[in-house]
Amino acid sequence: MPTISKKGRLMPESPIRKLVPYAEQAKKEGKHIYHLNIGQPDIKTPEVALEAVKNNTVEILSYSRSEGSETYRTKLAAYYKKHDIIVKPEDIVVTTGASEALLFLFSSIMDPGDEVIISEPFYANYIAFSTATGVNVVPAICHIDDNFALPSIETFEKLITPKTKSILICNPGNPTGYLYSKEEIQQLANLAKEHDLFLIADEVYREFVYDGETHYSILQLEGLDEHTIVIDSVSKRYSMCGARVGCLVSRNKTVLQTVLKYAQARLSPPTFAQIASEAALDTPQSYFDDVIAEYVDRRDTLIKELQNIEGVKVGSPKGAFYCIVELPIKNSDDFAQWLLEHFDVNGETVMIAPAGGFYSTPSLGLNQVRIAYVLNKESLIKAVNIIKEALKVYKD
Repeated sequence: MPTISKKGRLMPESPIRKLVPYAEQAKKEGKHIYHLNIGQPDIKTPEVALEAVKNNTVEILSYSRSEGSETYRTKLAAYYKKHDIIVKPEDIVVTTGASEALLFLFSSIMDPGDEVIISEPFYANYIAFSTATGVNVVPAICHIDDNFALPSIETFEKLITPKTKSILICNPGNPTGYLYSKEEIQQLANLAKEHDLFLIADEVYREFVYDGETHYSILQLEGLDEHTIVIDSVSKRYSMCGARVGCLVSRNKTVLQTVLKYAQARLSPPTFAQIASEAALDTPQSYFDDVIAEYVDRRDTLIKELQNIEGVKVGSPKGAFYCIVELPIKNSDDFAQWLLEHFDVNGETVMIAPAGGFYSTPSLGLNQVRIAYVLNKESLIKAVNIIKEALKVYKD
């Protein structure tokens, strides 16, 4: 039979979604599953976004511009200004989710064999995007004992080679919840400028920052207009994961022109989703105040419950709604599958994301899981108790 491509064979499975068949079977057996595996918030989507779709007067669902509708990009520029990020509508290309933005960007700024340095652990699909474009990931390894802080800038600089084209961070981080300080951002910026690299920041969790900390965007840097590129999305900010609307933001005109060619090839981002996303920009600050307070409460509850389990180590997230948890086991893939297939407490079990898929280094993360605290406190307490009871009987 004809063979598939090498890239197709190398494309990794999602560590978040690969356990879905086991979860579906567990549900068929009558088990209730607490989903700690995926960043799908249970927070309600802002009503203003839903109403914009329900009550719109569109008569022909036509293409939008390839770079996204002008009215949406204009409102996006105003949104960024509120966050001390000064950009113009023409500095923005709207994409079908942040995923498409990253795929377009990787293809636009890197050739097969080029290298991107990414602080590790990182969002699992970064590996998929690099595989799809033939780009090599070079990990800057972070450790749970340091709460996943950026390695020393000297260590980071040693990773730069003649093939290095870019540095990519997620701020605040998925899967660690780590929040980069202004000083760390500036250090990376200095490296990018010195070595003539692109500095990319995935800032989709910008609003979700806790403990009085402040998010600092790479687009707030001065003198780096040709180097800095931000990836963004409505998915988490407005609990609109299904809208699939993201964007790429940069003042580098050559990058934008190149990305736009890829955007033209896929024609346009979805029209209804842009209508909802544009309306979502009118969401009042009170919505975010309530959501952030809720996530802080959930985070504190989750960390407290996990720290009560012997042999468990957990990072302390300052943003987003994830944390990496180290368990007293050898293989979290096996443990996660076992939870779904063979364990329950009163008919309830837990779905977690094995953390190995968030590392490109094969030996790392094997005894870790990522937990998304996107459930209410009562559910989180029950879920952690199930993990606690499971660890008492699980055999590697």
